[in-house]
Amino acid sequence: MTDSQFVPDGEAVGEGVEETPSPEAVEPSEGLELLEAIDKVAELESLVAERTLDLQRVAAEYVNYKKRVDRDRDLARQSGIEAVVNDLMPVLDHIELAKQHESLEGGFRLIAEELQKVAAKHGLTAFGAVGEAFDPNLHEALMAVPMEEPVEVVTVSQVMQQGYLLGSRVVRPARVAVANP
Repeated sequence: MTDSQFVPDGEAVGEGVEETPSPEAVEPSEGLELLEAIDKVAELESLVAERTLDLQRVAAEYVNYKKRVDRDRDLARQSGIEAVVNDLMPVLDHIELAKQHESLEGGFRLIAEELQKVAAKHGLTAFGAVGEAFDPNLHEALMAVPMEEPVEVVTVSQVMQQGYLLGSRVVRPARVAVANP
């Protein structure tokens, strides 16, 4: 092997370096192979783009599925809490009546307080008090009973049964008597 060969433009061509063939120097069979290789690359790029779109679609479907499952889980949990709260409302009503008659003493008072703490922990709040303005979204008027002092708006004059909110949703409206202006 020779050390180097000189090319007419003055550059040396060393060992292991190939010259790029000019288009005229490419033989027809090599050109056909080159075109096939270019077609194969284009086909592979198209396939990669298609698979990328498929992967993006599957990822988006998974995100939507996860959101739907989380929402359904929250709804099922809330529904379970609401069912238990609906069953506890009569007990809470009786506790409130016992408080009004001052018949909660000792251990019964502690149990009643603990039960009310658990209900509040799950978002249950009682409403309906004498003197508050009547709201048809929160109150159910059973009768009209005048108050001792005159009122300017329709006002709750008696509470027959407390209402309950679970979060911001009315579970049961307060049953009340109202005083008209």
